[in-house]
Amino acid sequence: MLLPPENARFVTGPVPPLLLLGAAPVHSVLPALSEGPDGRLPVCEGWTLIPSLIMCVVDGPGGAGCVIPTLTAPGDPEEAAYIDAWCAEVAEAGGAVVVSLDAMPEQVDRAEVFGGDAARGGFVALAALA
Repeated sequence: MLLPPENARFVTGPVPPLLLLGAAPVHSVLPALSEGPDGRLPVCEGWTLIPSLIMCVVDGPGGAGCVIPTLTAPGDPEEAAYIDAWCAEVAEAGGAVVVSLDAMPEQVDRAEVFGGDAARGGFVALAALA
């Protein structure tokens, strides 16, 4: 299913990088998100991530998954550079933390994103492409 680009945020900086989803069709299928006592997040078994400059695919078990357009303004060199940097971070980390919320928050607040009961997701590994 197609997820509108305004319902996704590609966040660089933390290791691994973060993909924040709001009102995503995969929300109910992702596992409940909870940080362990050591701050580690769960791994989403059976899920893979395919990032690219044009689109990002979050693929889950069965028919679960979504496609997110990554470039919302084709030709914008700043946006293209940002998405390219996010994709490079995902490649270096071997995946990203995918967090799904009922709605996209105004600001990315770690306590709100990772501390609430509504968050679902965890680490999603980069898909092995042949």
